[in-house]
Amino acid sequence: MTTEPIASAAPADAAGVASKTADAWVATKRGDGAYADVNGVHLYYETFTPPAHGAAAPLRTLILLHGGLGSGEMFDPVIPALAEDRRVITVDLQAHGRTADVDRPIDPRAMAEDVAELIRHLGLAKPDVLGYSLGGGVALHLAAAHPEHIGKAIIVSAHAYRDATYPELRAQSARLGAAAAEFMRGTPMYELYHRVAPRAEDFGRLLDKMGAWIRSPFDYRAEYASLRVPTLIACADADGAPPRHYVELFESLGGGQRDGNWDGSGRPDGGHAFAVIPGETHYSIFASPQLVAAAKAFLG
Repeated sequence: MTTEPIASAAPADAAGVASKTADAWVATKRGDGAYADVNGVHLYYETFTPPAHGAAAPLRTLILLHGGLGSGEMFDPVIPALAEDRRVITVDLQAHGRTADVDRPIDPRAMAEDVAELIRHLGLAKPDVLGYSLGGGVALHLAAAHPEHIGKAIIVSAHAYRDATYPELRAQSARLGAAAAEFMRGTPMYELYHRVAPRAEDFGRLLDKMGAWIRSPFDYRAEYASLRVPTLIACADADGAPPRHYVELFESLGGGQRDGNWDGSGRPDGGHAFAVIPGETHYSIFASPQLVAAAKAFLG
């Protein structure tokens, strides 16, 4: 259910990244940055707090988990809207952004344990989590393994098994590795990594690890069906997998089984929801104002 990282990382597609996506990867105003040592990872995170927040008022927290080959800066265009009435924390996952790599494979299950430990480290009381693409896989495993730590989960553009994506994406995945690094010069992924990574020379290593992960067989449908925290599954109407795939995941949570009724009593148990974001692709949905609107409505 997680996702291929950012499929445009493959050489054949790197030039096709939409301009609004490229613009989204440019740093603007940063939050308060810090590191936490969790599970052997020197994990970087940034905190954004509403400027008008009173010290005594309760404040909910939303953790944002970026896509493959990105960092928390991917969410810069939407952080101001998300942080209007809540604390927002972005996390740079293992080997991404300002978090250096460690001697372990890329695996969303291990990354979920990193985030769970960060939640404990920061003393957060059941934060909500929004994960996109690779980060969606991390959010899935975090919510499935540690429901006691999570309020609500939003899983965006994260497919449940490798062959759920379109054939052309699977073909691109076969070429993802260190040899693609030079072809990616000028892409948002390449430029961001070389601007902020502790060891810019590790970009090829990251591509090798990401390629190994997305080519490995995985099937997270059981984890999806096991979710016990209220979960919003969201996708673009032109995503990396067909919309029906994400509908099936929603159905595994009890959605789409009956009429919702005029009073909402027929909605799925557990508070789960589903959203298709129109006019977006896998490479632009994370910066979509419509995704923000859906997320804020779901979080309440």
